[in-house]
Amino acid sequence: MENSTNMPSSKSWIQIHAQKLIAFLFWILLIAGYQWYANLNHLSPLQVVQQLLDFMTNGFWGVIIYIVLYAIRPLILFPATVLSVASGFVFGPVLGVLYTIIASNISSTIAYFVGHFFGEGMFRDDGSDGLIQRYARRMRENSFETVMIMRFIFLPYDAVSYLAGFLRIKYLPFILATALGSIPGTMAFIGFGASIERFDDALPKLNPLTLGFSVTIFIVSLALSRIFKKREAVSDSNVS
Repeated sequence: MENSTNMPSSKSWIQIHAQKLIAFLFWILLIAGYQWYANLNHLSPLQVVQQLLDFMTNGFWGVIIYIVLYAIRPLILFPATVLSVASGFVFGPVLGVLYTIIASNISSTIAYFVGHFFGEGMFRDDGSDGLIQRYARRMRENSFETVMIMRFIFLPYDAVSYLAGFLRIKYLPFILATALGSIPGTMAFIGFGASIERFDDALPKLNPLTLGFSVTIFIVSLALSRIFKKREAVSDSNVS
């Protein structure tokens, strides 16, 4: 009689990825719960932020609330730009940039490790020359430059973080590129928020000088992305 204990145990795909499926289900429920609450109360992202403004103006605790909300924001897919503009309006151009840089790097780290968790064992470089494999290989080999360009050209903030984690690029070049590459965009959106002096019949009254600064930084960010792209193209041609 054959001893069954010597037989190799085979696990199904569901058993192997059970933790990921549970985590993904929890994540979907979290997003659905937020959307349900927002729809039930007829709240747009801007209206949600308007409700949070009172908390954000509450001195020290307002800063903590802002940073915590910004940090967990990727988990409910809440747009970063809306909170950044609100930060400029509440905290001003200097403190707004400082608080948002801190908060955005924390949120990027959270999104990165969420992608890292779900990407484990899901995507391996098999040496093929397909489009996805080539792009994934490029992100891993030129992590800093690729993420920097993505930040400069304002690609969806959380999608970049999730993708970097999913493809399992190294954390240090990712977070350094995020910290540096996000500065122009952060300054631009914070500047726009800081340019809002008051609201007249729900329409913002803008400070033209601060608004002009915001637009200038936005253009500078796009120009920097072109410089990095050209540099990367020259580097690739030299290697080939």
